[in-house]
Amino acid sequence: MSARMTSLESLTRTTSLDHLQTTAKSDGCATSSCGSPFQPDDVNSAVWEKIKDHPCYSEEAHHYFARMHVAVAPACNIQCHYCNRKFDCANESRPGVVSEKLTPDQALRKVIAVANEVPQLSVLGIAGPGDACYDWRKTKETCERVAKEIPDIKLCISTNGLALAEHVDELAEMNVDHVTITINMVDPEIGAKIYPWIFHDHRRYTGIEAAKILHKRQMLGLEMLTERGILTKINSVMIPGVNDEHLIEVNKWVKERGAFLHNVMPLISDPAHGTHYGLTGQRGPRTIELKALRNSLEGGPRLMRHCRQCRADAVGLLGEDRGREFTLDQVPGEITYDARKREAYRVVVAREQGDYIAAKNDAIGMIKDAGSGGSLLVAVATKGGGRINEHFGHAKEFQVYEASAMGVKFVEHRKVEQYCLGGWGEETTLERVLAVLEGIDILLCAKIGDCPKHQLSEAGLRITDAFGYDYIETAISTLYAAEFGAEPLPTGASASHPTETRS
Repeated sequence: MSARMTSLESLTRTTSLDHLQTTAKSDGCATSSCGSPFQPDDVNSAVWEKIKDHPCYSEEAHHYFARMHVAVAPACNIQCHYCNRKFDCANESRPGVVSEKLTPDQALRKVIAVANEVPQLSVLGIAGPGDACYDWRKTKETCERVAKEIPDIKLCISTNGLALAEHVDELAEMNVDHVTITINMVDPEIGAKIYPWIFHDHRRYTGIEAAKILHKRQMLGLEMLTERGILTKINSVMIPGVNDEHLIEVNKWVKERGAFLHNVMPLISDPAHGTHYGLTGQRGPRTIELKALRNSLEGGPRLMRHCRQCRADAVGLLGEDRGREFTLDQVPGEITYDARKREAYRVVVAREQGDYIAAKNDAIGMIKDAGSGGSLLVAVATKGGGRINEHFGHAKEFQVYEASAMGVKFVEHRKVEQYCLGGWGEETTLERVLAVLEGIDILLCAKIGDCPKHQLSEAGLRITDAFGYDYIETAISTLYAAEFGAEPLPTGASASHPTETRS
């Protein structure tokens, strides 16, 4: 079942430009669909052109394309109980945190440096660390300068929406065709529990009055973006006991106003982060609670389930951060953009995507042939490219897929503490890994040592590295067919007891 493999990982870090161009020009397309895009049936061609290589707006694209955030907008006009912006922090991975703030000139140099070295780069985003619309002068100058230098890069901004309506016309003129708005409430009573104050029209407002103004401005901004054909993603932070049930209503409101995507994220409330919620003991949602809420929102805007809640200076594929490779002290004072590496990479990706689409279609066919026997929840250790290509001991997250008679769908990602450090694994770390894998039926990885494999099996988790470097859907469909159909597993592909009937 293994598909022909293009090692995208080997082409994105240390491979020379010559090697990348040679690979792009080489023959060897394994399918008739080579280079064809995977356009969903419910997305028209105009929208598909906007999202097909945007890793946040397309779950397919996040396997292959990277984003970059530049921290040029530190000022903010609201205070959120879940936020504590840190401007000189390299040790935390969450929104609002950056290692260094940038001027538009510094941002341009840094974007060129990344574009020259990270061929997956397709999107530049401004996500603060404050608010991109409130700190508008620097946001606008950065977007204009980058667009002039690298015209094929997509431009994105993230905003709380309070000052959005004032800049929608300029966003449209600058060809910013993706905007993320954080909307956590449509009921001011609930909003007052999330936002202690806002600063609007040269005044500070608090309580319900502040929440009413914010809600009105957010809805206006969303409607204006929809009228101009700018795609919108709505971010909502799930806060148990505050807005968790209310987010169902938020979902209805944003759907009615044309939102393309809804991303429900878990509250991050570690006391060490110094946020109000963290210091007052407000808990974040359990994985099962987040999954249940997301499932209840099916039928509204498309759901984003692959968000990593990135830093405001993140660089690379979702799930990785190469920002430390591109700090200002490592970026030349004078730098010229070279498009060749990105152009060659896109040719390689087009070929790989053709193979991936064919593999996914084969997987769907195998599952349909197996009948409607049940479902499997499968965790995957992966570095990207849609493949099982990460060692268990090196994984910092698992991507979770659900296989059923409907096919194989991505459900969520679960962050995990890395098990293997310095060649050794810790017993206590393995216990925490097991807690993260609650509810998982089978774990797939490229490789796993005998000791953790035995301990995970003893704990009742099925795990196998027999599908290492296969496409994720190919492996999952094979396991599903063995579990519920008549297809035997390939020799050596046992995942503890995959052919045993499950209750």
